[in-house]
Amino acid sequence: MLHAPKRSNADDCLPDVKYVDTTGKVYTAQSLLGKVVVVNFWATWCHPCQKEIPDLSKLYERYKNKNVLVLGVMADTPSDSDLLNFQSDYEMAYPVVRGNSDINVAFNYPQALPTTFVFDKTGRRTGRSIVGGIRFEELSAQLDELVAQ
Repeated sequence: MLHAPKRSNADDCLPDVKYVDTTGKVYTAQSLLGKVVVVNFWATWCHPCQKEIPDLSKLYERYKNKNVLVLGVMADTPSDSDLLNFQSDYEMAYPVVRGNSDINVAFNYPQALPTTFVFDKTGRRTGRSIVGGIRFEELSAQLDELVAQ
């Protein structure tokens, strides 16, 4: 019997699934409590995704020492070497997670790329998902508020 990933208040909380980045580091909802978490769904072929990578990298660099984590969840499946080249070409500074069925189900299969979710330090989602490219200025104002809480 298959079990869906555990979710409490499914639309409001950081889904309780394992997020494994490309270096093998594992993040869980429990391990992320106390951090502001930005989950960004993207793909290597997605031009709006490519366009927002510098802003996401800038956000990650600015906030990583302030208990903020940016996770890029990939919707496509490039080879490890292609992904490394892509990350290098686009100077991606934040952790990248290969999407899987647990993550996709937990986030209700985002219908558009990029789609970004922001969760506060208690794991609660802040507002609606952001569909389309994010801008540094807009998201940094929100992160400043969340970090101060």
